Order: sequence, then C-alpha cells, then structure tokens
Amino acid sequence: MKINETELVVIGAGPGGYAAAFYAADLGIKTTLVERFPRLGGVCLNVGCIPSKALLHMSAVIEEVEHMRENGLDFGSPKIDLNKIRNFKDSVIHKMTGGLKQLSALRKVDVIQGTAEFLDEHNLLIQTPDGEKRLVFKYLIIATGSKPIIPPVFDLKSDLIMDSSDALELKDIPDEFLIIGGGIIGLEMGSVYAALGSKVTVIEAMGHIAGGLDKDIGRVIERKLKKSFKAIHTNTRVSSLKVEKNKVKVIYEQDGEAKTAVFDKVLLSVGRKPQSYGFKAEKVNLAIDQRGFIQVNERMQTNLEHIFAIGDVVGNPMLAHKASREGHVAVEAILGKKTIFDNLGIPSVIYTDPEVAWVGLTENEAKQKGIDYKVGSFSWGASGRATAINKKDGLTKILFDPKNERVLGVAIVGVNAGELIAEGGLALEMGAVREDITSTIHAHPTLSETFLEAAENLHGMATHMFMPKRK
Repeated sequence: MKINETELVVIGAGPGGYAAAFYAADLGIKTTLVERFPRLGGVCLNVGCIPSKALLHMSAVIEEVEHMRENGLDFGSPKIDLNKIRNFKDSVIHKMTGGLKQLSALRKVDVIQGTAEFLDEHNLLIQTPDGEKRLVFKYLIIATGSKPIIPPVFDLKSDLIMDSSDALELKDIPDEFLIIGGGIIGLEMGSVYAALGSKVTVIEAMGHIAGGLDKDIGRVIERKLKKSFKAIHTNTRVSSLKVEKNKVKVIYEQDGEAKTAVFDKVLLSVGRKPQSYGFKAEKVNLAIDQRGFIQVNERMQTNLEHIFAIGDVVGNPMLAHKASREGHVAVEAILGKKTIFDNLGIPSVIYTDPEVAWVGLTENEAKQKGIDYKVGSFSWGASGRATAINKKDGLTKILFDPKNERVLGVAIVGVNAGELIAEGGLALEMGAVREDITSTIHAHPTLSETFLEAAENLHGMATHMFMPKRK
C-alpha cells in the first residue's frame, strides 16, 4: 500500500473544502484534498448552486420576454431546445470545475480522487480508482457536505420520482409536475420547470412556503409564484406515492381530507442531511449529535483538537458561502491565529422571480426571541429604477435597534435581491447605524436606492414616499 504524508488533509472538495485547501496552500501549509468524485466543486458546483442558476437565468429571460410583450416588444414565443440548454448548463459546470483543477495545480495542492476512512487519529485509508493509499496527516478538515433527505415512504426506485440532482439533468419537461417541499430548492426548480412549460404544483407541510419568511416579504414572492405555478398547497402532507402506467399517483391530506392526483413526475425536496457517515468516525470517537452533525466549537474544532469540520456537516444553514468562511476560520485556527466564526449574519437567497434575500435578524425571529426592533421599509412601487424596468414587485426592509438605530437585519424581495443583500450584510458586520446609511450617497436611479430610502423611512422621511405624521 502506498503511503503519503501531508500536513493538512481536507476531505471534500465543495465550496468549503476547496476554499480551505486553497487558503491553507496560500499560507504555506502542505495540503492534500480528497474528493470522491472525478471533478472538484462538490454538490454546489456540479449538481446544485451553479447549474441551477444557469437554468434560472434562462427562466428569467423567458419571464422577461413576457414582460416585454406587455410593453410593446414582442419577440414571439420562445423555442425550447433542451439539448442546447443542457449543453449550456454542462459547459458552465465544466468551465468552473476546470478552473478549480487548474487553481489546485497552481497552488500545488495534491488532489486525490477517492473515499477516505479513519484508520486512527492520524491515518486515513483512501480508496482510489488505482487502489488503496494510506495518508498520514497532522491536521484534518472534514468538509463532506450533505445529501437530500428521502423519507422511507417515498424511497421509490423510479425515474419519475426525482431528487434535486435528477431534476437538474433536465431530461424532459413533464406536463404535470409535483414538487414536494416548498423550500428554496423546490421553489427554484419549480420556477425553472414552470418557465419551460410544466404545470407546477407545490405541496408544503408548513403553513407557508420558503421556510417562514416574514409575512410582508413572503406575500410578494407567493403572489408572483401563484401566477407562475398551477397551484401551491400549504398545510398539506403527502401520504403516499405510487407509480402506475408511467405516471405517479399521489395521495395527500389537505384540511383533514384525503385527496388523489396524478402527475408525470415528482420532485422530492424536503431538506438535506449531513454526510457524517461512511468514513468510520467511530474509530476515533468523533463527536456527532443525534441529527448527524459533527460537533465543533467556534474555531471549527471537533472534540479532537487536530481535527476540524466545516460546512453542511456541522449544522444549518447549509449554504456554500457559510462553508467557505468556516474553512478560512479552520485554517487560521490550525495556524494558531486568534480567530473564531463570529459573523453576525449569513445571507440567504432564493433565486426565484422575484429573488428573496435576507441577512441577520428577521421580524419572525425578533418576535420569537422577544428582541425589540424598529422597521424602516420601502416599497419598490415607488422606485424609479424598478418602475423603469417593470419590476415593481419588491420590498426592502431594515430592522434597527430602537436604542441606537444600529442595523439588526435586512430583508429584500425583488429583482437582483441576491446582489443587493451584500450592502445589508456589510452594514450588519460593520455595526452601521441608520445615519451611516442615509449619509451614504447611492447612485440614481438604482435599485440600491431602496436600501437608502428604507433607512430614511424609519422616521417616515423617504424622499419618494410620503408618510403622514402621527399626531
């Protein structure tokens, strides 16, 4: 058996793993990156964030064409060529994964394709296509990510019942398409398939879609999606799926009544679970909780001081950018630097039309935790730029501390909300107060002005809105 020695091993080459490996190499640490798949990038780059955004861009263009028809520009009905769409999506993946491969080589990161398992606290057994290797390490970062949850009742071996990876293959466009789960992945994939011609039905067990957004933010996206989708059923549970005659018979419970419907395909999108199994963590007594999350401290350190874990495998939210930041913290901790994961906000984005983004405290959280707050908000119906591009379905909202008017959280719904939320994240991390925002000149006309006017409107003084003074 071949024996390799390295200072740091990173297991998993997703956004957390490769960010950690690259950062460590930049700081002079001899680094080995172990990835079970032939390409780097993990779920996010290969079957998640990146390909889904490529498809969502296409669906947004189709939506825009519809808008333009209303405004006097008629491009005709779009012609869908699934082969070309798939080729475009795949070309994006190949370009990005190829870039990571090149960056690994330039940084002299040793990349091993294979699966890793513990032999002991400083030795890994790597199963590679070329045979077994033993890897001796000083430090280890586990970045193995997560996988879709498939409830046992739905674990049917049929091409008609998909997870998110299957849906991104875009083999065909089903006529009647059911999505079980109205979270981020379900709504995004529903938007793609609806734009391409599917009649999309969403069934969500909770009383609202999109993971409990604030009511004012959620109303905007739900109103729009109800126009795009055939139906959205909340407070509804699917009790059984059965494949019959190349269709999926679905029985679901709504308002205490059992109902039956037939669909061409079904997407299971009920959440993800950590991949904290398969590498024989029990051999080193690695601390893992009942939900499968590896336990870490604020330095991303496990109960074994030389072993760290980051990303989806350590807890929610399961987001690529959180994993990347945690990867940097882990590397700095290995180098003995004074570092902790202490970010005030982790931005979340739903890339539907309109997009939804939030960072920091939400109103729902503030009410649940009994935290005092004040709100400054601005409707995009009063925005010159939003009106000019016919994207008036939007709202920008900022939560402030009533004592000192420091920013506590930001939520935005509207076109490009995912880009705009960065200003909210920076304000939160910098401890900005209302006056910092209102004294910052924002270009006109832009959507970013809505952030300025939301802050102004805390005291009812937004330039493009009139708020009657309370007597």
